[in-house]
Amino acid sequence: MTQGRPLLNRRLTEFGTTIFAEMSALAVRTGSINLGQGFPDTDGPEEVREAAVRALRDGRGNQYPPGPGVPELRAAVAEHQQRHYGLEYDPDTEVLVTTGATEAVAASLLALVEPGDEVIALEPYYDSYAACIAMAGGTRVPVTLRPHEGAYRLDLDELRAAVTPRTRLILLNTPHNPTGTVLTRDELASVAALACERDLLVVTDEVYEHVVFEGEHIPLASFPGMRERTVTISSAGKTFSFTGWKVGWVTASPALTSAVRSAKQFLTYVSGGPFQYAVAEALRLPRTYFTDLRTDLRSKRDLLSAGLAEAGFDVYRPSGTYFVTADIRPLGETDGFAFCRALPERCGVVAVPNAVFYDHREEGAPFVRFAFCKRDDVLTEAVARLASLRAS
Repeated sequence: MTQGRPLLNRRLTEFGTTIFAEMSALAVRTGSINLGQGFPDTDGPEEVREAAVRALRDGRGNQYPPGPGVPELRAAVAEHQQRHYGLEYDPDTEVLVTTGATEAVAASLLALVEPGDEVIALEPYYDSYAACIAMAGGTRVPVTLRPHEGAYRLDLDELRAAVTPRTRLILLNTPHNPTGTVLTRDELASVAALACERDLLVVTDEVYEHVVFEGEHIPLASFPGMRERTVTISSAGKTFSFTGWKVGWVTASPALTSAVRSAKQFLTYVSGGPFQYAVAEALRLPRTYFTDLRTDLRSKRDLLSAGLAEAGFDVYRPSGTYFVTADIRPLGETDGFAFCRALPERCGVVAVPNAVFYDHREEGAPFVRFAFCKRDDVLTEAVARLASLRAS
């Protein structure tokens, strides 16, 4: 019946249930505070929620929306790129709405990568990257960010050395999950120069673009020569705290947008019609919203980082995102998997082992990731519970 073959496509055999599902289930089973999965525990702005309700009641988006996304959202995305970064995009030919950034990454790789192509990704990387490269038939080539003086750094020489005649594209994530690194202008300029020199495409995941505490977010597409070779991806979930809505988007040249749309149309086709109208309104919120978001999350970062340090971890305080990486070796531990699986029973808190984000598992073995996109009282309680680790 199965012709002697495993049921699962061999390209996906290395990918089991995601670590987020495992650790979230563990949090529920043990009644622990879940600082593993990156979702806020409060909803976003009331006016944005009401915009979704209004769209539902007015019958906007209740049936299939246009394949590229509703015109209102595509226009709002284009305005957002111009308003924040001075980048001009045609909403009709250079903006594509997707089912979150995850689908945008998948559609981009399925569209642009063929079997045998190499894809460079910064390691550690979000787990869907590896799966999407595999589904496209590509070969992932990790370039490892390594801890140095309290932060993670990109070795530009290592990145250059990773490029071969088979390299098709670089998959870039900045602000970077899970390390919290925000690539600098000089680093991005070097990436851009390399892409132009070697005629590479770049797919950039910029979902944490508005969650930057030190430095600044600079889209790679803004550098000379990159507008025509960069697929820029973002979404509403992280910026507006509506992760369940799954509304993302791509901005790129007409040729790249058309290529990504060719793959996307056979994935979800369309989704989230009423939410698209609401996100269009969210993107036009005043600048004070984005400033207040950063201020609030910076405070949460500092609260959790201080608590982790007090509990005995070495802490890598992030420059962006809403995750903090901690080294468990000062606690006498070396195995992040074992540590995270035991942590709920030890003190009622859930984290994620960073090793799941690496091809070179040994590089991430002693590091774990905590999310701080939670209410202050939840973080304060988590810090109190984690304090017991030092005593033990």
